[in-house]
Amino acid sequence: MSIISTTTSPGHRVPRSLACRTQSAGHDAFILPPAQIDNGDEARYPDKSGTYTKGILQTGVGLVDLAAYESFTKALKSGDPADFEKIVLGGPRTLNGPQGGLAFGLACLDSSQFAVAPAPVLAGEEYAAELVELYWASLLRDVPFTQYSSDPVAVNAATELSSLTSYKGPRDASNKVTPNLLFRGNFAGDPIGPYMSQFLLQDTMLGALPITQKYVTFKKGVDYMLDKNTFEQVQNGIPTGLTLQPDMPLYLHNGRGLAAYTHADVLYQAYFTAYLVLNSLNAPLNPGNPYNTSKTQNGFGTLGQPDIAATLTTVAREALNAVWYQKWYVHLRHRPESGGAIVYLIQIGEGNQIQGHVSGTVLNSKAVQSAFATNNSYLLSQAFPEGSPTHPAYPTGHGAVAGACITALKFFFNGDFVLPNPKMPSNDGMMLNNYTGPDAHMLTVNGELHKLAHNISYGHGIHAGIHWRSDTETSIQLGEAVALSYLQDLAHTYNEKFTVKLTKLDGTIATISNQ
Repeated sequence: MSIISTTTSPGHRVPRSLACRTQSAGHDAFILPPAQIDNGDEARYPDKSGTYTKGILQTGVGLVDLAAYESFTKALKSGDPADFEKIVLGGPRTLNGPQGGLAFGLACLDSSQFAVAPAPVLAGEEYAAELVELYWASLLRDVPFTQYSSDPVAVNAATELSSLTSYKGPRDASNKVTPNLLFRGNFAGDPIGPYMSQFLLQDTMLGALPITQKYVTFKKGVDYMLDKNTFEQVQNGIPTGLTLQPDMPLYLHNGRGLAAYTHADVLYQAYFTAYLVLNSLNAPLNPGNPYNTSKTQNGFGTLGQPDIAATLTTVAREALNAVWYQKWYVHLRHRPESGGAIVYLIQIGEGNQIQGHVSGTVLNSKAVQSAFATNNSYLLSQAFPEGSPTHPAYPTGHGAVAGACITALKFFFNGDFVLPNPKMPSNDGMMLNNYTGPDAHMLTVNGELHKLAHNISYGHGIHAGIHWRSDTETSIQLGEAVALSYLQDLAHTYNEKFTVKLTKLDGTIATISNQ
């Protein structure tokens, strides 16, 4: 065995590493877990018609077999892997990773130390407004975002949503929802510029591999789950025999394209691509990065390119486990397809079969009437034949990963940098055009990251018909909180001394420092 020279001595690194880990773990352990409060619908409706039950044995539209449901909740309460194997399912489709919510993390606060507000209640006006929005989005899947301002369906959607005081989407200065504000988020930068984030449009490179951001989409006008039999098959997890119908690769330019993207994406894919685009645009690093002023070094494994790429994957995992804890062990919110089933039962005169009812705001809405006129069905059409994934809606995994990853990118890059030469897709998605709107000079890194998070989460949610608006808004903020916890603990592992500031979703400043 060779003797390590004094000039390369590890300097008692093992006990120092232990001290670093212990200090971070000890600090985190003294942060009290907040109260975890659901919206009460699971207890409010004994038949569980207001609760997530998809994949568990069903007895009819909107109704779960209560003995099967008990097998499900027994597993959630015990956490015993053996109990999860005893859940009574309705078909071969399995539940999507419920034990992930019980995983411990070693790099940030525990999942139980994060909380989100209760989801809107089934019978409430906010729930109704979100369902109205989803029905309109289902009718607009094939309309290019660039044509919303002149499309009559989009105009009707904006008019109706404007009239709903409980609708939480963005409004203009006169408190109106305009067609160009449909299905956008509320964070800084979301309501301006093209609907699509620059990070989903601009060409880039993965090393020496050129990337043109054209994505395989689905054929227009093909929607699913519009009849009772198919709906019941899907809720039981039984294959319907229907399959997706791919179409040619296009630039993302409508709701169906975004739904197609999120049906097959690697969960942090959009943010890794955003990282590549930032490099292609020579975006400057965060002003707090110590290598900005170094004359002898550059960042690499720490505060450099490999560190950025690796951090994105790590915060994505931590955020996913945190949101899975909320989904399965706190909220159990049902999917929009189940909300559409309640509308369907009431509208055909069979609402007495279930205990959960929705507000007349959605039942009497122009959105539901228009959907019925188009589809001859009161069910909420879905972009995928299997409808939603087999896990609860609230919050959303795509949103939580989005919030975490864009926060990591803010940590490494200058969020105030204005993106040069902005683009927008053509109406048919075949090509990119220059964006020359009056706000073209306002498209910053932070704003386009906020927009990217909403594009992806709403693409998977509102445009596909499988998530609620509040799922996204809440989950992006949850992901941000997870990432900030991770980054603050991570900061103490670096040898470099730094203080990094970044602008949070709410406009306040977060400071990550090891000084």
